[in-house]
Amino acid sequence: EAGKKHHHLDVNTLRGHTDCVTALDFSSDACNLATVCADGVVRVFRIDDASSKSFKILKINLPAGAHPTAIAYSEGSSSVVVAAQALLGSSLYMYADVGAPPTGGNKQQGKLSPPEIKWDHKKIHGKESVLNLAAARATHGTGDGSTIVISCSEATDIKIWHGKSGKELGTVDTNQLKNNMADISPNGRFIAAAAFTADVKVGRVFFVIKLTILPINCLPVTIVFTFSLGVGDCLFEG
Repeated sequence: EAGKKHHHLDVNTLRGHTDCVTALDFSSDACNLATVCADGVVRVFRIDDASSKSFKILKINLPAGAHPTAIAYSEGSSSVVVAAQALLGSSLYMYADVGAPPTGGNKQQGKLSPPEIKWDHKKIHGKESVLNLAAARATHGTGDGSTIVISCSEATDIKIWHGKSGKELGTVDTNQLKNNMADISPNGRFIAAAAFTADVKVGRVFFVIKLTILPINCLPVTIVFTFSLGVGDCLFEG
């Protein structure tokens, strides 16, 4: 590789995947990068020194038959939520305590126990697969700072989850033939959906605090952008 030309902004390459990488996400402190791979393994890379010659890696094997499609950090950098497709539909798995990869670079984890599944849900969108996950802390209005996660299906529904408990908080139907991607604003106030049609719909999230759980209503506000063709992606700033 010494003779290969690299872009001047190219810092490093993360290796160790044995198949194609299907999704990735940075932790909020930018010290970890979590990836999911078609080999059924979640990998958490410690990248606080991005120019290092080797990286600490935490590997988590998904349940047998689970093919990961999306990943998002929840509760800062301490846990991840993974969406995986199986024969009967998509599932969500939340793994906690993923923020401290073992020492030794690419070496095996030794006797350290891998993170356990703290909660999971099966067939969350029927037989449809999850296109992407997005997460944000609910800090707007009456939000209590809890992390909420949205799962965007390839159909028309988007589901909202409480990141720590796994409780399903609400469902949004975009009514746009099929979804392409969804995102949630950094303060948890809005959800945006890009879909097969030429419109991007934005929904406002309302929180009603009861103990530590946040029942949610998400109401469509307006179509904020109209394009000449279908919209493939959307992203909130922040």
